[in-house]
This record gives sequence, C-alpha cells and structure tokens, in this order.
Amino acid sequence: MGDEARLIAACGLDCTDCDIRRAATDPQMQRKFVAWFKEKRNLDVNPETIRCSWCKGDRVSHWSADCWILNCCVDRKHLEHCSDCQEFPCPRLEEWSKKSERYGQALARLVQMREARGLGREGIGWPAQVDTRS
Repeated sequence: MGDEARLIAACGLDCTDCDIRRAATDPQMQRKFVAWFKEKRNLDVNPETIRCSWCKGDRVSHWSADCWILNCCVDRKHLEHCSDCQEFPCPRLEEWSKKSERYGQALARLVQMREARGLGREGIGWPAQVDTRS
C-alpha cells in the first residue's frame, strides 16, 4: 500500500493494519482481544468496545480517547500530526518514542513527514537518535 493511502495517527503510528481498528469488523479478532484482556489484565471486556475510528474519527469509538498526544495535537492545537507543531519534537513525545520500537518508528515517520514538506531540522531540538532511514 502506498504511503498516500496509509492511515497515520497524530503520533506517527501507522494505523492502517492495526488489529484494534480492524476488530470492529472482525469477530474473530474481537474474541482474541477479549481473551487477551482476560488473561493478561484479568479484565472482562465487551467485544463491542474493541474498536477504534482512528485519531480523526469519533472519540466515542476511539480506542484511546484519553491519549495525551491526541488531546494535545488534535484537540488543543488543531493539528493533523505532531510534526505540524512548532514545538516538534517536544520532550514528552521524545520520551514516549523511547518506550517501544513501534513508538520510535512513529517518531521517525513524523520526522520524515516533516522533511517531505520541506521543513528541516534546523533550529529545533531534534533527537539525535532518530533514524529516518527505516
């Protein structure tokens, strides 16, 4: 799938193939999530709540409507992606990106998106560890 058809979240995560997003139309995927929550978190989850309409969708059906990145970027600053922000990358986003490989890839994707728009790294506290080649 070409980059233009991918669903990129405000934080840079690629939601195109996200299992949670796909679970809304896949009962087998819903059952897997219910079993996972029961086993790993000892929580009973209603299969109907396992859905996400992406960052640009309805918050009632968003998997993580209280996401701090979503609230900052989309709600407060009315931006599409964190890379559109004058403060990009903020210290909180940099710390978040270190929590998992996927989050690091998301930050790298945001850097690439910013550079594709002709906005460079000059004058902004860019993290030295971001590798945009992936």
